[in-house]
Amino acid sequence: MDGWTPPLRIREADGRVRLGLEGFGDVEGATLQEAADELVAYLLRVAFAVRAEGIGPVCSECSLDVAQLEFLWKLGDVVAAGRDPREVLFGSNPLAA
Repeated sequence: MDGWTPPLRIREADGRVRLGLEGFGDVEGATLQEAADELVAYLLRVAFAVRAEGIGPVCSECSLDVAQLEFLWKLGDVVAAGRDPREVLFGSNPLAA
């Protein structure tokens, strides 16, 4: 996928795996696979909401991050085209069995 992709964070906290993308928050799971599944599901919910409803009213104190919005839109495009969003988030689907 062309364009900016937010940096991926991974760490262990209290015996659980935490994954996150810079600017989008973190999710966690008991295993790396579970955390990856949670991250994919979370980001797809956000991407689909943005595509369906827009971003809603923005106050004067908020600044939009155009790169993040473009990333979400392109992530939705990947799924709409029938491709695996993990290719975008994790590269060449390194978690595939």
